[in-house]
Amino acid sequence: MANNLIDVEVVPGDAKLVEGQEREVVLLPKPSKDPEDPLNWTRPRKWLATACIIIVTIGIGIPSAAIYSVLPNIAEERDLSLADLNQGTGYLFLFYGLGCLVFQPLSLQYGKRPVYLFSMLATSLVCIWPPYTKSNGEWIASKILQGLFGSCVESLPEISMSDLFFEHERSLGLSLYGLTLMGVSYAAPLVAGFVSAGQGWQWVMWWCSILAAVCFVILFFAMEETSYTRRVQDEASLDPEVVYGGEVHESDDDSGKKEEDKGDAVKIRSDCSAQSIGEGSISWPQTSYRQKLSLTRGFKSKFMLHYYMFMPFCMAQFPVVLWAGFLYGTSLVWFNVLNATEAMVLAAKPYEFSSSSCGLAYVSPLICTFIFFPIAGTCSDKLKVLFARRRNGFSIPEDRLWVLLIYAVLGCAASLLWGIGAYYQIHWFPLVLALGVLGGCGVFGPVSSAAYVVDTYRELDAEAMVVVILIRNLMSFSCSYGLTHWVENLGYKRCFIGVAFCCLATNSSFLVMIFTGPWWRKKQKYAYWSLVQRCRSLSMH
Repeated sequence: MANNLIDVEVVPGDAKLVEGQEREVVLLPKPSKDPEDPLNWTRPRKWLATACIIIVTIGIGIPSAAIYSVLPNIAEERDLSLADLNQGTGYLFLFYGLGCLVFQPLSLQYGKRPVYLFSMLATSLVCIWPPYTKSNGEWIASKILQGLFGSCVESLPEISMSDLFFEHERSLGLSLYGLTLMGVSYAAPLVAGFVSAGQGWQWVMWWCSILAAVCFVILFFAMEETSYTRRVQDEASLDPEVVYGGEVHESDDDSGKKEEDKGDAVKIRSDCSAQSIGEGSISWPQTSYRQKLSLTRGFKSKFMLHYYMFMPFCMAQFPVVLWAGFLYGTSLVWFNVLNATEAMVLAAKPYEFSSSSCGLAYVSPLICTFIFFPIAGTCSDKLKVLFARRRNGFSIPEDRLWVLLIYAVLGCAASLLWGIGAYYQIHWFPLVLALGVLGGCGVFGPVSSAAYVVDTYRELDAEAMVVVILIRNLMSFSCSYGLTHWVENLGYKRCFIGVAFCCLATNSSFLVMIFTGPWWRKKQKYAYWSLVQRCRSLSMH
């Protein structure tokens, strides 16, 4: 067995992304020799797994957003105020975050597939309840259960995407998730408005229940487990190589040594590698369809659930993680501001949109989400490679953050147009355009924050994402709890002038991380590698 030696002098997140005269991209993390390693899966198999993650996002995301365009109908029929309904939505997002403290550790102990399936089935069942609620207490309780059972959609897809994609292509997978998450959030109210007009608002939730049930069936027969224990000892046992931070390099013989990559993290000796394999080729067993879909495929042999539940709190000491949660949270705050005021503005005079027309207005952010998707995803990956090539192959996680400049400028302008336009009752088209731009820019939040955290702390990315989602949803809950009163007390004009410059300031905070992020990562490298060593000594990863 090779001995794990952590090189605590290496800065987490720094890596050699491009090397050689041809400036070829290095595969990070280095895939193992196992064909069942998700990084080694064929392209069709990878994209099927990606499609399943998207189905999860659709099946849980639509029920969480479908009611936004029919809130006035619910308020009128159930004798509840819009403030009460928005507070219930706040509890939904609060437990989306708190639930991660339960379901993320469960996914690490027992695999992601069982957690996805349970959440999808539970979501289908809990969506039956809201149409029967008679009081504010029942409404809040239904939203709490929906948020708790659906919380896996908040943090697991980001980790599943990192299971499947290398660092230089990771933002593509994350942006597909972000596109779906934001897209269904806008498509759901659109469709819900027509369903409510034709069948009543109760059928909005009942159709959501049916959708979640269909998604459950699809996932049961199509989704594979992407959890894979990529032990560096195993890599060393296959070839006499040296492994750094999940990256494998050929070891040197006595006649000439290659320069060690200072941008990587963990050193593993390969002295005993020959004892493990002897001579000859290695034969990997074929995996059957039934084995691939086994519910126990991701089970850890050692019970470590209590450690998995504790470790996210340790990751809260890193400013990179805290800032990523803050960035993600602010993007959801603007999303909630739009959802809470869209019906208030467009259903009132002089516009007097019907519930179906309020839903139709969500076409605008849906279209803009597709427009901004390639910028948030593909351009982010290209930026990272571009900066690495200019730095002689050296890459840092902050390189991705420059795309947030677009969000800062457009988000501020759209907020001003929406609030001031509503105050002066301008034509509905500029308002719907503003709705679209601010809503579409929301895709930058999840993509940039998740990619930054995973690039920096990829050894403990699952634990770090719990902190990110918890911060994000606590911010969303706080916003939703007082959102209606904020607008009512200040009015559209003053409220959204404040929103605009808050949006500009929060998204421009990436400039702070551009200059201070490397310093923080270097300052806390010892703390981080000690956590990694602790997890490896416990066989958690």
